[in-house]
Amino acid sequence: MLMPMRKIVLKRLLVLVLAMALFASGCAEAGDQRRLKEQGPSNVFYEVFVRAFADSDGDGIGDLNGLISKLDYLNDGDPETASDLGVSGIWLMPVNPSPSYHGYDVTDYYAINPEYGTLEDFRRLTEEAHKRGIQVIIDLVINHTSAQHPWFIDAAANPSGDYRDWFIWKNGDAPNTSATGGQAWHLRGGDAYLGVFWGGMPDLNFDNARVRDEMIRVGKFWLEQGVDGFRLDAAKHIFEDLEGDDKKPELAALNLDWWKAFREGLQSVKPDVYLVGEVWDDSASRVAPYFTVFDSAFNFAAGQLMMSAAARETNSNLAFSLERMLGAYERLSGGKVVDAPFLTNHDQNRVMSGLRGDVGAAKMAAAMLLTLPGRPFIYYGEEIGLQGVKPDEELREPMKWVGEGAESPVQTSWRIPRHQADTPSVAEQDSDPDSLLNHYRKLIRWRSSLKVLVDGAIVPADMEPSRLMAYERRDDSERVLVVHNLGAAEAAVPLKPLNDGSSVTKVLLATREGYALEDGQLTVPGHTTLVLE
Repeated sequence: MLMPMRKIVLKRLLVLVLAMALFASGCAEAGDQRRLKEQGPSNVFYEVFVRAFADSDGDGIGDLNGLISKLDYLNDGDPETASDLGVSGIWLMPVNPSPSYHGYDVTDYYAINPEYGTLEDFRRLTEEAHKRGIQVIIDLVINHTSAQHPWFIDAAANPSGDYRDWFIWKNGDAPNTSATGGQAWHLRGGDAYLGVFWGGMPDLNFDNARVRDEMIRVGKFWLEQGVDGFRLDAAKHIFEDLEGDDKKPELAALNLDWWKAFREGLQSVKPDVYLVGEVWDDSASRVAPYFTVFDSAFNFAAGQLMMSAAARETNSNLAFSLERMLGAYERLSGGKVVDAPFLTNHDQNRVMSGLRGDVGAAKMAAAMLLTLPGRPFIYYGEEIGLQGVKPDEELREPMKWVGEGAESPVQTSWRIPRHQADTPSVAEQDSDPDSLLNHYRKLIRWRSSLKVLVDGAIVPADMEPSRLMAYERRDDSERVLVVHNLGAAEAAVPLKPLNDGSSVTKVLLATREGYALEDGQLTVPGHTTLVLE
């Protein structure tokens, strides 16, 4: 028994040494280094497509039990370890029954897709996640149902039935182009029903009080199953015309009134329910009012700026744009804003594809995202460099747990990957301190260690040359300067005083070695991020 025990002890020591090395590599090695705070929540959320993530029963389709088995990969609940990502929450793409692979056309709002498991499995998922400090939010798709939902089947078959006015019908001429650019009206039984996104997704009629009451009941049901909140799909499309969506003030007001009633209904079950809305709009003035009813709204503009900066290796004025944008949101909404920045999601070409496979650029995109205020969202596989370009199925390929030819009990195979041959797997990146995966782990731990990176305001800072991006993160008690060298070449620059006239004097955190700060001169290696104080 002695030899096996000795092997176990040695193995644990090796794991501990690796974990300590990964964390230490992110900290400046100066003798007067500031002691980092105790680990807190990173406020980072991770988007999961259950079908593609982890399989527990060998059928190739990801499921809830597979996800449970990989929760320790996301956050093991132990702040002393560095082998997990350290996320604070997960967002599950639709888990309801649906005739499609993606689930955005629901046939039963009170059940789990049988390919994913059962309600009991789902409740166990929320319990296991909460044990690890992981919140769980789910996609709630209530702008429309599936055309195979029993409500719509009844509505289409019975013009005088109970469910007819749960949907929107026309028996005469009507505009047939939706605000999304597709066909809006679809024939069924001599009449036409509204389906803004697709004929298989008929829009619900929120002028009907019974529909509104039912959707609040649906939200309460899932809160009772243990979820902490919802990602609200197509949030600005609840009320719309076919000429300009919610650009008409009266339609925007109707949307906001509905979501206010929805939130109030949910708060009777869970006062601190978290709501993040998909409000895909380039206008800050049209997005801002949604912060009166949601905690967060996804920041599509920030994603574009980060991707542009990483791809072009040039400062995109991200900090200046964010400072103005978030300030406008706070003024127009009359409250504090929790931003939800992200790089790309399940509807957009993946980060690594957008950056043409450049790992250095991907590291800089991650560094920008994970040093911004609010609640950053990571799309599954982004942390290992999964690739994918439209059509949508190719943006949602299997998570790559092991390398080519290796076997994994949880590897999904719901579709044959077309973009992953050159992507190192989790297993291959796990023990490499310089991998993209460990870069993400390091940055998320920065957020856990420095509260100002989560809650502080962002203030732009001037810095040349253009491949350097700098901004302050500050709150009432703390201030740091974040510097990104977006280019591959080293940059040396004299440090200017900060906005309040003070100066930074030491490097607190660094994504890689080789930096220097001497006599007011800062040297930043290529594709490196520093945090200074």
